[in-house]
Amino acid sequence: MKNSVITFPLPTNEPVKSYLENSPERIALEKELERQSNTVVEIPIIIGGKEIRTGDMGEVRCPHNHQHVLARYHRVGEKEVEMAVQAAVEAHKQWSKTDWTVRAGIVMKMAHLLATKYRPIMNAACMLGQSKNIYQAEIDSACETIDFFRYNVHYASKIYSMQPSNAPGQINHTEYRPLEGFVLAVTPFNFTSIASNLCMSPVLMGNVAVWKPSTTALLSNFYLMQLYREAGLPDGVVNFLPGSGALIGKVCTQSKYFAGIHFTGSTATFKSLWKQASDNLDNYISYPRLVGETGGKDFIFVHPSADTQAVATAAFCGAFEFQGQKCSAASRMYVPKSLWPDILEGIKKFCAKVKMGDVTDPNNFINAVIDEEAFNRIENYINQARKASDATIVVGGECNKSKGWFVQPTVIETSNPHFLTMEEEIFGPVLTVYPYDDDKIDETVRLCDETSPYGLTGAVFGRDRMAVEQIADRLSYAAGNFYINDKPTGAVVGMQPFGGARASGTNDKAGGEFNLLRWITPRVIKETLLSPTDHRYTYMK
Repeated sequence: MKNSVITFPLPTNEPVKSYLENSPERIALEKELERQSNTVVEIPIIIGGKEIRTGDMGEVRCPHNHQHVLARYHRVGEKEVEMAVQAAVEAHKQWSKTDWTVRAGIVMKMAHLLATKYRPIMNAACMLGQSKNIYQAEIDSACETIDFFRYNVHYASKIYSMQPSNAPGQINHTEYRPLEGFVLAVTPFNFTSIASNLCMSPVLMGNVAVWKPSTTALLSNFYLMQLYREAGLPDGVVNFLPGSGALIGKVCTQSKYFAGIHFTGSTATFKSLWKQASDNLDNYISYPRLVGETGGKDFIFVHPSADTQAVATAAFCGAFEFQGQKCSAASRMYVPKSLWPDILEGIKKFCAKVKMGDVTDPNNFINAVIDEEAFNRIENYINQARKASDATIVVGGECNKSKGWFVQPTVIETSNPHFLTMEEEIFGPVLTVYPYDDDKIDETVRLCDETSPYGLTGAVFGRDRMAVEQIADRLSYAAGNFYINDKPTGAVVGMQPFGGARASGTNDKAGGEFNLLRWITPRVIKETLLSPTDHRYTYMK
């Protein structure tokens, strides 16, 4: 027993390294890129700390060079999923009762390992497997993942310190128990940091996880598992299951021990899992916690008083960094007709300067989209715009899959505020712009609010601060993360906890206390120092 109070002060965010030529971090990264490029990793299933190989194999390929096999992985069957559930339930017995400072110490070691030994490993895997350039990998698989580890420990210390008041003759306290069962973590390809956090935020609070990683992010996610184990995470606390999401979801939601889901992915998939949970509600020990961040159709709204250069920069970076494959990426923009020519010219200048290609060439700003399915979907939207009478492709529009899944940054101008690409999520480097009459601001703000079913991120630009405030107020429910005079991407842990509502999820804000609260169930304990022995009220005596 520890007779001490341990505090974890508010951390600082992990500094983003520069990766200048011949810098120590650049040399280490290039060496690791070469090693991983010349290695084909065999990725097993990991259940209860044991590596399992089913022989049902799949491949992980470089998106920017789809002939290059990086890894081969074993897929789970129903038997393996059931084994993972049992392993998690068994691990829960010890992990749920482990002192929270021990759990915090393990997570803090994860942060230290990632900031040092694992930094080039994770960044290289993220670059090769998910086609992120050096900067996009660094801010994701290194910095944001480290920030999640450190900030979550700090927020957990705040939660555990929240205690009720006492009264004469009684002592009251609250203990924060983990959920009774296991958490299913279903993670996306686009952020390694999210994949880690969807597992580790419940785990920090004493829960156990069955992890379904994205097939197109398996390489970096497998290295995360190695990091967890090296940091001292006990076997079975996280169980790593490559394979069919439909199968894993079905088996997990049928278990009586299903206690929750931590999800990032498509709205349709989250709704399907929610329905499965509802159908099995009578089987569960407790009502499961359903936490999800799903789709987005993120906007930039431009007031006539806006700085056109600032808008052009935000539109370009917000829409095209990591090929627009961010939940928060700018996908639709409302621009006054008077400003649109200057903004378009600014975007064109940026597009003319940037290069597209392999991530191992640091001069390439734009890289490949994640796989052929994504490529075909994005190309189909672009082709529909090309054929439409009420839309024009004004920037980019070219797609080439001969070597990698490359899509040029594309800007579509439309006269129809309900054009297909103004309403539907594309998840690629496509920005659709609706130029509006300068005197129809109110009408256009209403369009911005009502056009999309989503409510994830949005931005407003304008020098007229009072007008900006009015627009922000009217768009109150249109975005869970809202930006004034900045692009609608780039949320930082501890500064802008992330999440949205409407069709964008449950808005439980990863990167803040809100999310951690979902993974605990409080028990309030009252101890009476001198028990009553008389039933009468005072006035009866």
